[in-house]
Amino acid sequence: MENIKIRRPRINDVHELTEFFRIVLFDTFTKEGIDHLLEDLEEEIKAKENYFMNDMNSDGKDRYFLIALKEDKIIGTIEHGITSELINTCTGNTYKGLQEVGTIFVHPNFQNRGIGNLLLSEMYMNLKSKGLTEFCLDSGYRTSQKIWTKKFGNPDYLLKDYWGKDFHHMIWRVQI
Repeated sequence: MENIKIRRPRINDVHELTEFFRIVLFDTFTKEGIDHLLEDLEEEIKAKENYFMNDMNSDGKDRYFLIALKEDKIIGTIEHGITSELINTCTGNTYKGLQEVGTIFVHPNFQNRGIGNLLLSEMYMNLKSKGLTEFCLDSGYRTSQKIWTKKFGNPDYLLKDYWGKDFHHMIWRVQI
């Protein structure tokens, strides 16, 4: 991957990161056919901002972000932290205590170029350096579900129609 840098974010990245979340999530909502759900979109953006601030406030202990940059512009993100309440509820707390990898976003202009895989590889190394051998991830977006199913196989949990008719939620447990 030429000229792509991966690094930890800094607090002064907050404005660019917020705009990045807005661009990627609006694109995702549009592709999913749910771009009319503006309140849900704003909630999702706010949740990602909160995850980022958890990282900054805990120096990476509560949430740990990595960002991908090309020419000093953010083009990708990934993070890990404790499992979400959604995952805990949907798995009957089976995954409670595992690390959840999430916020795996790539700018629409840079998708399908291996940036997500590059971020995931860096996150694998980070998790392994902490002595971890597995993590979980989830998705309610059909486009992401196709990627994760291709990469990790069928989900361990398939919650049919969780978000509405034909909008399922999937959860994977992944060995590193």
